Amino acid sequence: MPEPSTYELVPTNESTADLTYRPTERRKPRYPVGKLFIVAVAFCIVALVAYKWPYGEPSTNQEGQSTQTEPIHDEDLAKQPPTSSINNTLDTNTTMSTGKQSVGYFVNWGIYGRKYPPHKIPYNNLTHILYAFANMKADTGEVFLSDTWADQEIHYPGDSWNDQGKNLYGNFKVLYKLKKEHRHLKVILSIGGWTYSPTFHPIVVNPVLRSKFVASSIRLLEDHGLDGLDVDYEYPQNEQQARGYVDLLRELREGLDAHARRKGADYRFLLTIAAPCGPDNYQKLLVPEMDRYLDFWNLMAYDFSGSWDSIANHQANLYGPPISASQAVNWYISRGVSRNKLILGIPLYGRSFMNTEGPGRPFQGIGSGSWEQGVYDYRALPPPGSHVFRDQQAAASWSYNYQTKEMVSFDDGAVGQLKGEYIRNEGLGGSMFWELSGDKESGPRDGMEGGPGKDEQPGRSLVAVVKESMGGLDYSPNWLQYEGSQFENMRNGMP
Repeated sequence: MPEPSTYELVPTNESTADLTYRPTERRKPRYPVGKLFIVAVAFCIVALVAYKWPYGEPSTNQEGQSTQTEPIHDEDLAKQPPTSSINNTLDTNTTMSTGKQSVGYFVNWGIYGRKYPPHKIPYNNLTHILYAFANMKADTGEVFLSDTWADQEIHYPGDSWNDQGKNLYGNFKVLYKLKKEHRHLKVILSIGGWTYSPTFHPIVVNPVLRSKFVASSIRLLEDHGLDGLDVDYEYPQNEQQARGYVDLLRELREGLDAHARRKGADYRFLLTIAAPCGPDNYQKLLVPEMDRYLDFWNLMAYDFSGSWDSIANHQANLYGPPISASQAVNWYISRGVSRNKLILGIPLYGRSFMNTEGPGRPFQGIGSGSWEQGVYDYRALPPPGSHVFRDQQAAASWSYNYQTKEMVSFDDGAVGQLKGEYIRNEGLGGSMFWELSGDKESGPRDGMEGGPGKDEQPGRSLVAVVKESMGGLDYSPNWLQYEGSQFENMRNGMP
């Protein structure tokens, strides 16, 4: 194991005394008092321009032509019935508030072996749920649900089997009812993910396929009572695909805005992406062009190390070489992305390395994991019989078993608290978690298989720890009126 002078063995009750926030090199500039007058004059000029032209300049493409488009042509959406009597009086324009975003992925396959249905979602600790994943058809560009039984059909307790008409059940019904009960909670459909991402390649470079992508994804939004769309494209491989990615985001933004106008909704339906944190991938992105269409960027600040490497290392370290979360954050800021649009991804899982002496040392093989080899849910960490270590310089933690020589790189509560402080002090927009079924304190998992790698270990919810550390949440309201849905109960607001 590493020398005690470099790495500190800590109690497994997740003490935070040995970690403190360490600011990065890139800080917000502080302006001398002498410049305040100049700043004030500039502000007045900007305000005057904004008054003269309240709607801003229309966006243009590379040829200087306006990119403003007419509403998408979707006959079903165009023939929406009159607005229902659903109470949506809280809903106003949901621009980014001063509160933090707490974004959690909910995976539709989590209802099976993991026994994690949507009613277990810790809604008080979240502002947004990313519902994963919708798939795409490479030949048409159509976006479609990947598991209609889980998404639309499964009947949860309280659902009737005698309802008349065409009605929505499944996870989306539960999520809509959560939105009604907790008006700050927003649900976004995430499209793609690692498995489905290769299908993006032909779609983003083809205007016809992109058009179908936009129309079908907005149809899914209206049908299922959603607040926005998330594109998880991993990853553009060349400049043509990167340029097509920009085109897709522009057309989605225009389509969502047209949809809101068509509905008469004073609401901004959200558009976000899952953004890479590895230089080989993020350097291919046309970030300034993408940023103008996005509400926020969910930074996948994890998987920095894993089974594909020859050396065991930290998989989500905040600082330090060869790759880190702060490095990615600083790069996106350098490309013009506002700090409050950057959402720091945090893993609710750990990666295993077998037959190793610890970080920076060779390894052979990976452990059994919880649901896939080499990957353990955070709720099952640290493994029984292991000791927890933290690297103060990297802001990273891991467990090590001296008998089995297994190292598991994961964020414990102390690192979660430090990342929350980093988000607050660096002025970032909030936190994102992959994925919610891996967290602690979710309650009993009735019917779930137990045993090594699955039994919950003591500790607090990492989502809760980060929320408390980074500051108050954004409580801007969601949207509830979906009069254009194909489902009768959704049109009526799930009475």
